[in-house]
Amino acid sequence: MGEIKYHLAEDTIDREDRVSVAQWITQEPAPQLTMGPLTRQFEEKWSQWLGRKYSVFCNSGSSANLLMYAAILASKKLRNNRIRVIVPSVGWGTTITPVMQLKEFEDPIICEADPDTFGLDLDHLEDLLKRYQPSIVMMVHVLGVPHKMTEIMALKDRYGFYLLEDACAAGGSSWYGRNVGTFGDMASFSAYYGHQFSTVEGGLVSTDDKELYEMMLMLRSHGWGKDLPVETYDRLIAYYNINDFNKPFTFFEAGYNLRPTDIQAFIGLRQIDKLKWFIRCRWENHQLYKKLLDSHVTFQKYDKGSIVCSIHFGALAKNKEQREKIVAALNSHGIENRMFSAGNLGLHPFWFERYGKFSAPTADRIHNCGFFLPNNPSLNPEDINFICNIVIESLKSKT
Repeated sequence: MGEIKYHLAEDTIDREDRVSVAQWITQEPAPQLTMGPLTRQFEEKWSQWLGRKYSVFCNSGSSANLLMYAAILASKKLRNNRIRVIVPSVGWGTTITPVMQLKEFEDPIICEADPDTFGLDLDHLEDLLKRYQPSIVMMVHVLGVPHKMTEIMALKDRYGFYLLEDACAAGGSSWYGRNVGTFGDMASFSAYYGHQFSTVEGGLVSTDDKELYEMMLMLRSHGWGKDLPVETYDRLIAYYNINDFNKPFTFFEAGYNLRPTDIQAFIGLRQIDKLKWFIRCRWENHQLYKKLLDSHVTFQKYDKGSIVCSIHFGALAKNKEQREKIVAALNSHGIENRMFSAGNLGLHPFWFERYGKFSAPTADRIHNCGFFLPNNPSLNPEDINFICNIVIESLKSKT
């Protein structure tokens, strides 16, 4: 590809944000830059915006997924004979890999993709639920498209699993007025560059479960208790009979260092104020792509009550050869593109070297025929029209 004129992602951190960060950092007395009071403010502001009781800010969306899995293990909520997890075939590597890395879990069970939303296929999911009685189901709102939540929640009620939502590429999307990330027992979000909002690097886990929230506070910071509410911290100190001199450096859990900084939190506080605008821009772009490319390529379907805040617009060509033609045309016109997410995760070496290749019709088609087009707030309707015309014209070409 030559000069890129239309980027898949643009930074949501603008000049005003950068100037504000510079002024804040250089003020006297100097502010705390490591994780501190602004992190707590950001967590509270995000929770209020999202509609959940608690949130934990960490250093990436991938770490947010790790925190969810690790917290539910450490909480002892799972039945020892049912520590099985159903994972999606379409998502991101780190949607799955914590299950492989945390030794308490049995081998993960991969699920076919839904032909409409590309989330978990409901028929395959129920078959796996009956066969394996898993403790956890991990779902993804693929590329910001809310999944079929009535059906998912009915299955949760019927089979009694913990539901984790990977909403890392879906922050700002909603289903009948309810934000994605408010359905599961926990939900992860990414605040990486080019996502719906950015703290440069960063992630969040949100939940209504106080026990899981407090466990994540410890796991995020080495396993110690200094970030816990005072009453919880004092209770643990008393339970383990820790003396006053040792208690500031007592590790209650086998934790990690997944902490963010207050610099990131400072940016995040400003980004939340812009979320309404970010969502409107991405949703309007998504609808225009859908209108212009209808009947030319295939794309995700979603319920009429959904608002899709997508970081890219995903589409499927008819076959590999057609995708090659589309990609060549996009490249020649400076339109950045890429495969659809990571395609079928069951066809990646990290999976098949351990468990063998997973093949299923929808997941394979996404892998072999899917591609992403740019969607970010910098694009206007004229840009979307131009990009769509390039795709459409490429389909007319005989070569």
